[in-house]
Amino acid sequence: MTTPMIETQTIEVSSGDITLPVYTAMPQGQGPFGAVVVLQEIFGVNGHIRDITDRIARAGYVALAPALYHRQAPGFEAGYTPEDIQVGRQYKVKTQADQLLQDIQATIDYGKTLPQVKAGGVGCIGFCFGGHVAYLAATLRDTVAIASFYGAGIPDTAFGPGPVALARTPHITGTLHCFFGTEDGSIPAEAVDQIRAALQAAHIDHKIFQYEGAGHGFFCDRRGSYNADAASDAWEKVQQLFAEHLN
Repeated sequence: MTTPMIETQTIEVSSGDITLPVYTAMPQGQGPFGAVVVLQEIFGVNGHIRDITDRIARAGYVALAPALYHRQAPGFEAGYTPEDIQVGRQYKVKTQADQLLQDIQATIDYGKTLPQVKAGGVGCIGFCFGGHVAYLAATLRDTVAIASFYGAGIPDTAFGPGPVALARTPHITGTLHCFFGTEDGSIPAEAVDQIRAALQAAHIDHKIFQYEGAGHGFFCDRRGSYNADAASDAWEKVQQLFAEHLN
């Protein structure tokens, strides 16, 4: 599929013992461009995640969205019905942090082989489940600019064996920006306070943005919780983050 500005395709990347589908969107031209890994919600690499990947490409980056549920449910993507949420959560609890990080690293390594991708660190952005995973991905050496949107469970939930994401905070190597809504029923204010305290204690380069009146999923224009003002402001901040560290 080709648009006047970007080219998109789904490619396959080797990650350990699996072949991982990765939806890619690339600006037309020689580049070099910075690279950004896009991390899905519990609904898979669906239309919303592809839209975000395309939007990042239109902003001038090679964007790559790995199918993080591929080990549990190849080809899975869903909408936002209560039934979809239930199924998506079932797959989420089957993921394991070491495999997620392996798949993200494999995606990064693939991106670095592309002649259009400039040398150096990459960006990362994730939403919902992917927001939690983005916090994990911030510990990878290659990620230099990370945007984590409403990742639930960071202080108290681990994916598989190993420490919770919050305990990994001292290992974060890049700049991390976290985005939350004050009316997010999945993320109590105490959790945001714990994240802030951990980042401060570990002297991580970070910012936390909280949007009054915004709920979970406020960035997704396909959900009832979409908040146009919060989404617009957050997108501006994400572009500033990536411009500062990837251009």
